[in-house]
Amino acid sequence: MWSIIVAIVVGFIAGLIARAIHPGDDKAGFIMTTVLGIAGSLLATFAGRLLGLYADGSAAGFIASVIGAIVILFIYNMVTKNKSV
Repeated sequence: MWSIIVAIVVGFIAGLIARAIHPGDDKAGFIMTTVLGIAGSLLATFAGRLLGLYADGSAAGFIASVIGAIVILFIYNMVTKNKSV
């Protein structure tokens, strides 16, 4: 349980950094960026566990969370770009 809370807190910060790193015109607001960052952090945590990089009960590292947030932000931009056309 504690690892999920850590992943959420790290995801909040990772979402802000991912938005600063990710190129392009981003229409997502602060709350959506935060949600995408948390989703990226959770993605990195669970993917790392499936690949055997992290033990059960441990959260992904900060860099992995930022990378996960960038991936989620990229997917979000692709989905919203297709809807607006």
